[in-house]
Amino acid sequence: MSNILEVHKVVKQYGDYTALNEVSLTIPKGSIYGLLGPNGAGKTSLIRIINQITMPDSGEIILDGQLLKPEDVQYIGYMPEERGLYKSMKVGEQCLYLAQLKGLSKSDAKKQLKYWFERLEIQGWWDKKIQELSKGMAQKIQFVVTVLHKPKLLILDEPFSGFDPVNANLIKDEIIELNKQGTSVIFSTHRMESVEEMCDHIALIHKSNKLIEGKLSDVKKQFRTNSYEVGILCDNNESVMQELSQKFKVNPTDFNSLNEELKLEIQLDSTSQNDLLQLLLQKGQVTHFVEKIPSVNDIFIKTVTE
Repeated sequence: MSNILEVHKVVKQYGDYTALNEVSLTIPKGSIYGLLGPNGAGKTSLIRIINQITMPDSGEIILDGQLLKPEDVQYIGYMPEERGLYKSMKVGEQCLYLAQLKGLSKSDAKKQLKYWFERLEIQGWWDKKIQELSKGMAQKIQFVVTVLHKPKLLILDEPFSGFDPVNANLIKDEIIELNKQGTSVIFSTHRMESVEEMCDHIALIHKSNKLIEGKLSDVKKQFRTNSYEVGILCDNNESVMQELSQKFKVNPTDFNSLNEELKLEIQLDSTSQNDLLQLLLQKGQVTHFVEKIPSVNDIFIKTVTE
């Protein structure tokens, strides 16, 4: 897989403050790439550099194999966290204006807008002013003007902010569909459940430095603890737990279940999962046995706090 975007040792300083410290990233073509980090980590500074709103002090950005150029704005769609629509301007007029800034002719812009307005069921909004719309309605317009020029690279900063669950799910499905059609996506959010659902690659920036980058499944493997959630129906919970605690690191845990079983988290060292399962079967009826895979939220908190 070739790369849609490469960031090479980018440095950005504001006076004595370093926002980005030689940050390098590789975004594979066709990926949904989660750009993660706490507030103030440097994510927005990097996104603004990719969009050429600001320039790096050093380092370079490669878009689709070529050094990033001012005219490459036509290949990028950017939906910032702080939305940038003109509140007193009519929706249709504004969408046409912004589409033409991205290089579309007026006729092509109208075709694309007709498609998106019908798809999102917002045909009746054409003559409304942005200030007449709710935040969620305005968010839909912002999404449309971000994607209607069919960008190669779509950069979304907290795209679900302001949406109710139904519309958040609608926009999520549209992002996934655009990705299936070939659009690469950089997705910056604090909603870890969205990262779990959508992203195949992630990077974590903290205090201006990149700490993690890679395929999501590979990153999870790096953080696995060889721990298993176990449910077992047995005659004497206390004695079984005591016996297991002599052989393994064992802690009580909880998970959804219809049974009143003994619920444990067991961490293995040299014992295989098959050997553990055989041992548990000798103690009672095993109702639940699953490896505890670290979530993106777990990885985020562990990395940032340590």
